[in-house]
Amino acid sequence: MPIAAAEYDYVVVGAGPAGCLLANRLSANPAHRVLLLEAGGRDNYPWIHIPVGYLFCIGNPRTDWCFKTEAQEGLQGRALSYPRGKVLGGCSSINGMIYMRGQAQDYDGWAAQGNPGWAWKDVLPLFKQSENHFAGGSQFHSDGGEWRVEQQRLHWPILDAFRDAAAQSGIAPISDFNTGDNEGCGYFQVNQKAGVRWNAAKAFLKPIRQRPNLTVLTDVEVDRVVLENGRACNVLGRQNGQQMSCKARKEIVLCAGSVGSPGILQRSGIGPSNVLKPLGIDVVHELPGVGGNLQDHLQLRLIYKLENARTLNQIAGTVWGKMGMGLRYLYDRSGPLSMAPSQLGAFARSGPEQASANLQYHVQPLSLERFGEPLHAFPAFTASVCDLRPQSRGRIDIRSANPADAPLIRPNYLSHPEDLRVAADAIRLTRRIVAAPALSQFKPVEYLPGDSLQTEEQLHEAAARIGTTIFHPVGTCRMGCDKDAVVDAQLRVHGVPGLRIADASVMPRITSGNTCSPTLMIAEKAAQLILSPNTRSLAPQRETVNAI
Repeated sequence: MPIAAAEYDYVVVGAGPAGCLLANRLSANPAHRVLLLEAGGRDNYPWIHIPVGYLFCIGNPRTDWCFKTEAQEGLQGRALSYPRGKVLGGCSSINGMIYMRGQAQDYDGWAAQGNPGWAWKDVLPLFKQSENHFAGGSQFHSDGGEWRVEQQRLHWPILDAFRDAAAQSGIAPISDFNTGDNEGCGYFQVNQKAGVRWNAAKAFLKPIRQRPNLTVLTDVEVDRVVLENGRACNVLGRQNGQQMSCKARKEIVLCAGSVGSPGILQRSGIGPSNVLKPLGIDVVHELPGVGGNLQDHLQLRLIYKLENARTLNQIAGTVWGKMGMGLRYLYDRSGPLSMAPSQLGAFARSGPEQASANLQYHVQPLSLERFGEPLHAFPAFTASVCDLRPQSRGRIDIRSANPADAPLIRPNYLSHPEDLRVAADAIRLTRRIVAAPALSQFKPVEYLPGDSLQTEEQLHEAAARIGTTIFHPVGTCRMGCDKDAVVDAQLRVHGVPGLRIADASVMPRITSGNTCSPTLMIAEKAAQLILSPNTRSLAPQRETVNAI
């Protein structure tokens, strides 16, 4: 039998970006007893906080779930690593630290799909509410929140040259990607404070750790949600080998992400019967959309060998170079150790038929075969480009009723012909940028995928061979009012009172950029909806699906 725990008003499952913010907001009222459950451990691993330490956090079971996809037909049968944060702060403790909201049309599109209250005009104040921007308050930014945004602390001549080459190719310089239209090229702004990673645990939990009405438990792997008379009331999990039960008087909020949240629902008997019944799980409430609608940004990493250039490949390739990097970071928290994984960004259109930027570049003064392997011995840079609005859709489902079993992750990359077409156009655009005069002094030569590949079919093959995730899975508990939607516009799980979801899994369509800060915005919206009882959704009512 599970060990009975104290009752709480709110139980929040998952201490990633969304869970940290939501626990902060819900516990601001001392009358609310709030429990935050995290499956990972504390964020006291030193490499979490040194920005370049993401190299030692991704693929590390101390901080990463180390998931893998199933073999992907669209990627020549390759299975990809699928990093997800397993630590306080979640993915904000291991990600690229890039502050990116996406485009205004992303959110206007959500609202147009039957989700009132989610248009750009509605969500911009929510972004600003949590933001602490280096430039201070303005029409688009705020300095009053907890989520620190700073400029990067170093520049690279090769990246400056790429920015100039982009301008020569029709992609104008831009100083701020976060005003609703991110088309252009410039250095990313990052979630750092004085050269140190600023994760969600620092931003939203550390300042309130003394609140007596907030309990934070780590190393608790949640199994399922229990319903009584159709209402979600209890969370069952396991900590240090012991079963535990946590009762919620008001609401349970899942913030376990696009992998974790659908898994908890499915183990609870909430989901598609054709997935649950073969696993021996009783269907408590049929919701066919749980686990579906998976979207992710697939990046194509084009690598160029250089001459007359100094890149991280050379600096980090010697003992003296590594010592210099360490001393510089100790001195003023600058230099290569303060680097986000990607420093320069660009948003561009793959072709004239695109109404807005549909490609994102992450440009890096380094190269390697794949994450976790050593840097190349030759000077090089990487221009990684992804399709911001993929048409391919996949699924994430549980493999068994045992929460310890890794899920089945099937993104179905490049399964839609439009994604293949955009991938080929993206490679062509990258080649045009690299051929611009601003980069000629460095004599770039395409190392990957190789400039001998020119035809449409060859470029499709190249995309399948070099494509990899950029770690932005969303959509597996989609918001909407149709039969396949999982939550409504107030983030309430359809047909299950007392249960909400507030994380990237509720996105109807993926945002046009990095997904961490949009996830924080979703949690800010959830707090507003939970704490403002007069807030009402104007969304059309979906058809009721009877419980089984």
